[in-house]
Amino acid sequence: MKHPLRLAALLVALLAALQLHAQCNRTNKAFQDGEQLTYDLYFHWHFVWVKAGTASYRVAANNYRGKQALRTDLLFAGSKRLNAVFPMKDTLISITTPELAPLYFRKGANEGGRYTVDEVFYSYPNARSRLLQRHMNKKGVWSEHAHESDECNYDMLSILNVARSFDASNYKTGQRIHFPMTTGKRVEEQVLIYKGRTQWKANDGITYRCLVFSLLDYDVKDKEKELLRFYISDDLNHLPLRIDFHLRFGTAKAYYASGTGLRHPQTAIVQKKR
Repeated sequence: MKHPLRLAALLVALLAALQLHAQCNRTNKAFQDGEQLTYDLYFHWHFVWVKAGTASYRVAANNYRGKQALRTDLLFAGSKRLNAVFPMKDTLISITTPELAPLYFRKGANEGGRYTVDEVFYSYPNARSRLLQRHMNKKGVWSEHAHESDECNYDMLSILNVARSFDASNYKTGQRIHFPMTTGKRVEEQVLIYKGRTQWKANDGITYRCLVFSLLDYDVKDKEKELLRFYISDDLNHLPLRIDFHLRFGTAKAYYASGTGLRHPQTAIVQKKR
């Protein structure tokens, strides 16, 4: 009887792991392989907003460790004018299952000549979510931190993609969505707040209906601090139209300029370009 019992125990463990993985899955109805978006990047510089570079957001089918996956790249590049004063180039990579369960994350950040790397490897053994977090500081020294829990964990790029899959039709303004997010050095409890609907004119000259979300962090005194605020189109694409970043050295904004490979017609358009 030992072998049947052992087999049953293995099946139970496998089913439990699959159940957690399934809980981390989302039905992606918003975007597809081949979507490419471009943005104009602005910084708050000496009390004025200046155009300081570009950003690009790209989605592509991918193979990760022999399995079908989805890769998202987000690249921020400063202009020559900005780089002469403050070199800036950030590259974010997120690899997920086709159902948006995180598998891998990397952020390489060159900000003011200070280059750092954050890297996260996700796995789902024994009905748990396990993260191996790696951080390289500005001196090139690596450190590793492991984290394991029974919750789904995300990073700043995979949670943006998950937010695009939300059905906000029944959301109420102020509604809070709690989730753990990794920074590459640690896992912190974060809050995503639905701020409601608005209209906004993007840099392509078109006015869109938008859904607005705010990503909060907490300091040592548990005081709320906004990390990101993003506006997504109020249609099936849930297209990121504007992203406000609160950084160590100030505030940056990415405004949508153009896009190709969209999955659905753009029905959130309020007023077309004149």
